[in-house]
Amino acid sequence: MVSNSNEIPANADFCCYVINLDGSTERFSQVSVALEKAGVAFERLSAFDGRKLSLDTVADYDAAAARRYMGRELVGGEIGCYYSHLNAAKAFLRTDKSYCLVIEDDAAPHEALQAIVTETIGFLNAHDPDWRIVNMGNEKLKIFRPLKTMSFGKNIFTLCSAHYFPMTTGAILWSRKGAQEFVDGHRVIFAPVDNFFRYWITRAGGGYSFFPRPVSTTDAVSDIAHPGKISRSRNARSFLYGLRKQRRLMVDKLIATKRKYFL
Repeated sequence: MVSNSNEIPANADFCCYVINLDGSTERFSQVSVALEKAGVAFERLSAFDGRKLSLDTVADYDAAAARRYMGRELVGGEIGCYYSHLNAAKAFLRTDKSYCLVIEDDAAPHEALQAIVTETIGFLNAHDPDWRIVNMGNEKLKIFRPLKTMSFGKNIFTLCSAHYFPMTTGAILWSRKGAQEFVDGHRVIFAPVDNFFRYWITRAGGGYSFFPRPVSTTDAVSDIAHPGKISRSRNARSFLYGLRKQRRLMVDKLIATKRKYFL
């Protein structure tokens, strides 16, 4: 469900959605003020509440694949977060915009976010017309290549090729190509959405990020990804959990390193 919050200017070629759980009015109010201050027009997108899901009723959740890849099964909040981002990509593709900024409601954007997004899109279209996704809110960055420095007042942000795509989904900038591939490629859920983005983009390429991040967080606990009564890290954990986690990290880093130096 998309509800209007702030009219998007006709001359803007990107739309912005704020993912917000129904009832989380204070969080939405805070991020709304921050985005308005940053000059970013937006719409509210109702988050998918997966906290009370019975996962055996979720047709596209593959528990066996999750155990193989993650070393554990997922929890309802992780499924809800995945669906929320999938729904945001679908909503974007129903518009006539070329780009889309998806913000979670605990985001704390820099006041120059509108200008940062505009400059990022312009640079990437010239540098890599086939770019897919930019993580605007990552805290850590590994196996990357600096590309462009942007200065806004006293703040300097560096756009980087993110060969080892960073975790967190607090602020994601999509090209239409990237969002279309995410939607069209969806078959089953076998990982939380941030793990899936790392899996996909590390292999496919076209992923970018910033250091430092232009969108931080308020440090509020995520509503949509909250695991509820079950600890996500211990949910149906395989006795091979540690080995599978280390294998996942090692394989992704090897692929990212190869892409950085040889592709």
